[in-house]
Amino acid sequence: MLRCAQNILRKTLRTLIESPASEHRCYITGSAASRPSLSIWRRKKEMGKEGLMVAKELKRLQSNPVRFDRFVKSHVSRLLKSDLVAVLFEFQRQDLVYLSMKLYDVVRKEIWYRPDMFFYRDMLMMLARNTKVDEAKRVWEDLKREEVHFDQHTFGDIVRAFLDSGLPTEAMDLYDEMRRSPDPPLSLPYRVILKGLLPYPELREKVKVDFLELFPGMIVYDPPEDLFEDQQWSRESEDD
Repeated sequence: MLRCAQNILRKTLRTLIESPASEHRCYITGSAASRPSLSIWRRKKEMGKEGLMVAKELKRLQSNPVRFDRFVKSHVSRLLKSDLVAVLFEFQRQDLVYLSMKLYDVVRKEIWYRPDMFFYRDMLMMLARNTKVDEAKRVWEDLKREEVHFDQHTFGDIVRAFLDSGLPTEAMDLYDEMRRSPDPPLSLPYRVILKGLLPYPELREKVKVDFLELFPGMIVYDPPEDLFEDQQWSRESEDD
């Protein structure tokens, strides 16, 4: 009987292996098993019908705090994870700060929520675009409490976002956090930051010194705009 069972199992396995459809399924399963799971904040965010309805209603009710909060409790908390993520992403894309912050709070209370670098990156990038300093500080404090770790490239992108929005003080605070990061420094994020610091020559010089200490032998390109600004400043000083 044991031999019979072995023959049946062997035949079944051979059929599965030789079947094109089964072969395709085995390939996908095997490759998926070998890859780490993709963060929900990096996946494609498609909103379902319920998510669309909730997003529309939240926009309509945001001027009425009482009805807004009631709707959040009765409908937003019932959204599927994928819809909730998609609605938050859409509010961020549209730079709807108030609604994004409300859903930010909702997401962090969900049972499935896990601290995630990309979740916080998207929030900080949106807040930087809209020059919302207080909200950004709050999100950063939450990030620190949850011990979320940014890699060097993410740090560079966020610092640059604050610089591009005319927030050099906040950008340099984040740059200092980047310098204290345990990750080994990478040259590309520093170059991204140096380019964003062109309107702030004194701050740029500080980062340039750090860059040359960290990456001896590498060259920092000073574009003509910097040189022209220096020459103009020199001429104005001579006139005085």
